[in-house]
Amino acid sequence: MNVYPLWKYLMIITLLVLGTLYAIPNLYSKDPSVQISPSYYKVTVDIAILEKVEALLKKKSLNYKSAVLRDSKILLRFDDNETQLNARDAISQSLGEKYNVALNLVANTPAFFVSLNAAPMYLGLDLQGGVHFLIEVDTDEAIVKAEQRYVGDLRGILRKDKVRYRTILRKPAKGDGRATIDIKFKNSEEQGKGLATIAREYPGLKLVEEKRGKEFFIVASIKASDIADIQKFAVQQNITTLRNRVNQLGVAEPIVQQQGVNRIVVQLPGIQDPNKARKILGKAATLEYRAVDTKNSVQEALQGRVPAGSRIYYERNGNPVLLKKRLIVTGDNVVDASSGFDNQTGSPAVYVSLDSKGARRMGNFTRENLQKPMAVVFIETKTRTTIVDGKPKKRTIKDEKVISVATIQGTFSSRFQTTGLDSTEESAELALLLRAGALAAPIEIVEERTIGPSLGKDSIEQGFRSVILGFILVLAFMAIWYRGFGIVANLALLVNLVLIVALLSMLQATLTLPGIAGIVLTVGMAVDANVLIFERIREELRLGNSPQASIAAGYEKALSTIADANITTLLAAIVLFTFGTGPVKGFAVTLSLGIVTSMFTAIMGTRAVVNLVYGGRKRLKKLSI
Repeated sequence: MNVYPLWKYLMIITLLVLGTLYAIPNLYSKDPSVQISPSYYKVTVDIAILEKVEALLKKKSLNYKSAVLRDSKILLRFDDNETQLNARDAISQSLGEKYNVALNLVANTPAFFVSLNAAPMYLGLDLQGGVHFLIEVDTDEAIVKAEQRYVGDLRGILRKDKVRYRTILRKPAKGDGRATIDIKFKNSEEQGKGLATIAREYPGLKLVEEKRGKEFFIVASIKASDIADIQKFAVQQNITTLRNRVNQLGVAEPIVQQQGVNRIVVQLPGIQDPNKARKILGKAATLEYRAVDTKNSVQEALQGRVPAGSRIYYERNGNPVLLKKRLIVTGDNVVDASSGFDNQTGSPAVYVSLDSKGARRMGNFTRENLQKPMAVVFIETKTRTTIVDGKPKKRTIKDEKVISVATIQGTFSSRFQTTGLDSTEESAELALLLRAGALAAPIEIVEERTIGPSLGKDSIEQGFRSVILGFILVLAFMAIWYRGFGIVANLALLVNLVLIVALLSMLQATLTLPGIAGIVLTVGMAVDANVLIFERIREELRLGNSPQASIAAGYEKALSTIADANITTLLAAIVLFTFGTGPVKGFAVTLSLGIVTSMFTAIMGTRAVVNLVYGGRKRLKKLSI
């Protein structure tokens, strides 16, 4: 009646052994480390780089515990943070921008556990320390960019269909900041042709014919539904770009996720250089390649006679340059970028690789404009918040400077270099931003919180103490109230904690303070099932049933109640995980895992121990309950 088959005992023992193996790595400390990885796809990290780094550290008298090359990455371990920081600076200076040299904390797990893929769980920002950024996306600027693209595209399709128009202007609307695109025609016939062409090519635009005096217009505007899609895409594109930038920093388990309509949360656990993170995340920089207007005079343009297809720009030294409005390629066409030096002048340079579309346009332009000048415009977009009439008002500042004007000496398309940068730091930063991709809309860091490792250490210690205190109180209550059966329940509770830690480690989940709260709650909930079972056994004994029959009835009759209670809690945890944000998700994960493991240990685990102790006794007269 109360004897398990052998396979059940073997299954429980196997799970216990595996759980212990995968939980043990969490007991080992973490070493300060430096991780070296390729900065872009054409660079490799091999044994030669490893030997170079080892020789450099030896020369600098920087002792390291180990150096390992694995998966195209080098991992160096150190004994203390000071040596780690000095090594990072020395390696960065030696290897240059082609390699990411990132600070990290790596578990000191023995090789035996590593061979089993047993690794400790990740610690969240609140436990490990790091930086939290709340970033706001200027979605209105994304709409402005879309409208500006439409202005250029409409000119192209009207010229292609030989529709004569006079001007195409973006006309800002009053109130919401959105704009309309006014297209002026000479007569109604050309207006009709233009309407047919635009409606065919751009069905998503709202088109209205107007007559103002003797002039004929088509007023084009983006539909409200498309505006919402543009804003949503801008946030998603920025999330992708920020993830790429975070990857360049080499942070383990970063969190980049949307919060609300137009905000993004970025959490970088363990990062030890918050200034670099802020600079890389918050900066919006790109390049534009434009033709120089050599047919018109810059001086006449400065006096107010600017040609229709041109615009005045300024070099960094303040000299004016007249450039064509029509773009050749932009940073959006860049698929790869790396910093280096110009072979002839030795000045900092960025080597740029374009996608097929950009390469085709650049190839066509350089082929048709040999011995003519081309300018490179460096654009940096910043968002500033000022107080106007007691209310915060945001404005976007776009700093556009011509960094290079060079004569096209030959035809090139997909790969070329850009010079004119002030320093190697600027070229390295620009290359990183181009590799990560352009931001679809300007961003502003509206909140920044830095959590030090000491605070995280205190949080871990306090959380650990709370788990231990709750565990001891539960152990004492169960042992006093249920005696021998209480000790069995306590053993199951200990196994339950081990299994939770093992599952979190196997899933490589991130443990946060709310996650610790979930574990503490699980400790209290884990004995609920045993309380129901043990009280049922007591009731059966009071009814005069034999001890063996009481044990069987207690486990069988309490099962449905236990299942109902835990399933409803599990459903609540799933809802929290589905709709919650980061901290809520951490709580939901540990709570869900705790429910599953507690049901296993409380029902199968305790039953196995009880069966071993009491199941073989035929003349059992009394239970220690």
